[in-house]
Amino acid sequence: MGRSRNFETDSVVERAMDMFWTNGYTATSPAQLAEATGVGKGSLYHAFGSKRELFDRALTRYEARAVEVTDEFFTQPGTARECLSAFLRYLADRDLMREYPRGCLVVTAIVEQDGHDAEMIGRLRRIQQDMITRIAERIEKGRRDGDVRADLDSLTAAEFILNTLYGVRVLSKTADTALVHRIIDTALTVL
Repeated sequence: MGRSRNFETDSVVERAMDMFWTNGYTATSPAQLAEATGVGKGSLYHAFGSKRELFDRALTRYEARAVEVTDEFFTQPGTARECLSAFLRYLADRDLMREYPRGCLVVTAIVEQDGHDAEMIGRLRRIQQDMITRIAERIEKGRRDGDVRADLDSLTAAEFILNTLYGVRVLSKTADTALVHRIIDTALTVL
């Protein structure tokens, strides 16, 4: 009979996600994961199989949170521009408030992968596409409501806004709030 787990899997994944988010996948060592989660390396690998599998679980958790936050902002009353502005500012401001801003776990993973892991790149593309779809749907709702230009291509605008989001998440590591907010405001003039 094997030993029973002495840890809560969700809590371990949460702490691992924070470690990967702060340091990146590559720079996070098994020893750091063990320390951050409070679970020995052997037990981590027994429970999750590998560092990569733990990262996959952490990325799943991150993606689920991103969907929740996006849906929360995109279902609020207001124009498409107001909802998107609140969403972008919320994410940027969370980064700006931290002593050591982390930016976006997806962006960090994209930069780290550098095309070396086709499976991971495919997963990151799917996450990106899902976010583009959600943004495009909110823009399309704005078109139907009359608060977005009728001639605007929702998909193209959503791609631009996702690019802006990724950019401000990176920029928030060194920029101040005023600069980040100006960029957000300028980007949303496309609507």
